[in-house]
Formats: sequence, C-alpha cells, structure tokens
Amino acid sequence: MRKDIHPTYYPDAVVTCACGATWTTGSTQKEIKLDICANCHPFFTGEQRIVDTEGQVDRFYKRLEAREQYVAEQESKAASKVSPERPIAEFELGKRAEEALKKAGIETAGQFIAKLAEGDEAVLAIEGFGRKSLADLKKAMRRLGYDLPEAAATEAA
Repeated sequence: MRKDIHPTYYPDAVVTCACGATWTTGSTQKEIKLDICANCHPFFTGEQRIVDTEGQVDRFYKRLEAREQYVAEQESKAASKVSPERPIAEFELGKRAEEALKKAGIETAGQFIAKLAEGDEAVLAIEGFGRKSLADLKKAMRRLGYDLPEAAATEAA
C-alpha cells in the first residue's frame, strides 16, 4: 500500500442530529451533522411528518392546486355549454326557424327540450318549423352535449 494517501480515521466521531440526538461512531470526519435520524424519521417513529429540505412539497402542492383550479374551470365551461338557458340563436339555425320558435315562445335550449319531450310532432306543429330545421337543431344540440328526450332520440334525423 502507498503511504500518506488514506484519509484520517476517527474512531470517536460525534454524530449530531437536528432533533438533538447524538452518538459516536467511526468515520473519516471528526464531526457529522444530520437533518434527520432514526429517532426522528417518520418511517421509524410512525408519525405523519413531511421532511422537506428543498421546498419540493410546496412546489408539489402549488402544482396540485393549479391542476384542481384548471379542472374546475374546464367543468364550468362544459356546464355552460349545456346550459338550459342557452339561447336558440346560438345553434345557428336559419332565420325562419328561429323566428318560428320565437313566435311559439321558445327562446332557450331548455324550453326547446321541454317541447321536444312532448314528441317530434309537437315541435313540428309549430308554424314555420319543419323537419329539416328539427333535424338540424337536434344535431347541433347533440354535438354540444345536450341530452335529448328518449322520444326524440328514437326518431333521430
């Protein structure tokens, strides 16, 4: 073996933990300072304690909060798409069909769905509103995620 290349070995090195526990061991360092030891580590103590020396937990919770906020925004957007208060004009029907529905007192999607629950014939009885307009409106509503009544679904266009 070569001489003078090995580090100095200290058989009585003192180890000190942040919790206050100390003990001696053999090491190449005279004094060792720890953040956590077997006396205070959550695995050994069984207590729920988060050890965060670099702020990783805080960053994780910020990302988690941002994700939850994003999901809530997406859900509110989706809910507004299928709102029963949505005007019929937003479904891009023809002017004649919109006017016919307006004369019949149907101005929102919820009112149209209620009329459609009575059956297709009840909607077709509206003067100036024909089969093509009915089919177009059903397609537009399904595309946006509206649930149409069963009677209307079986007679789909």
